[in-house]
Amino acid sequence: MATKQKLLFVTGNKNKLSEMQDLLGDHFQLDNISIDLPEIQGSSIEVAREKCRKAAEIAKGPVYVEDSGLGFGALNGLPGPYIKWFLDSVGIEGLVKMLDGYTDKSAIASCTVAYSAGPGSEPIIFEGIVKGSIVDPLGSRHFGWDPIFKPDGYEDTYASMDVALKNTFSHRFLAVSKLRQYLEKELELRKSLAVME
Repeated sequence: MATKQKLLFVTGNKNKLSEMQDLLGDHFQLDNISIDLPEIQGSSIEVAREKCRKAAEIAKGPVYVEDSGLGFGALNGLPGPYIKWFLDSVGIEGLVKMLDGYTDKSAIASCTVAYSAGPGSEPIIFEGIVKGSIVDPLGSRHFGWDPIFKPDGYEDTYASMDVALKNTFSHRFLAVSKLRQYLEKELELRKSLAVME
């Protein structure tokens, strides 16, 4: 039986860890490490890249980090990568109320995954984006802002739909699929080089 490729995911969030393992599939053994990383100001890409650099230095090996955002069309993309802090400050209902008075309820769920082969290695970025809208909370409240995000083409919010369905198209699925494809190609390349030696 083939050995699973080990990956170190920087998170303390068990829900994200479980979802990431589902998305990466059976070829990867996902371990996690919780590291208190500085939150820099900037775009999702800048935030994820800097977190990944720091995490690789601390872990002294290959790591990947994930940074999710939820941007409101009416607010020119805010809160974006700062959604966690807005959610902690105003709560799920407060996020919905932020759009009171706006007819535009559109939103973009984004996931930026940054992977580093180790200290000193420039992080590689993978992005996933899903368009949708902000609605009144519907479904379980165990996973961040999922109860208020309804992806375009669906009647349910992320939180009220079946997890298996969500994991076939979500912003996280799209970004992690790109990471998985990259890692699988790298693995095949290493195998080919080993055979040639």
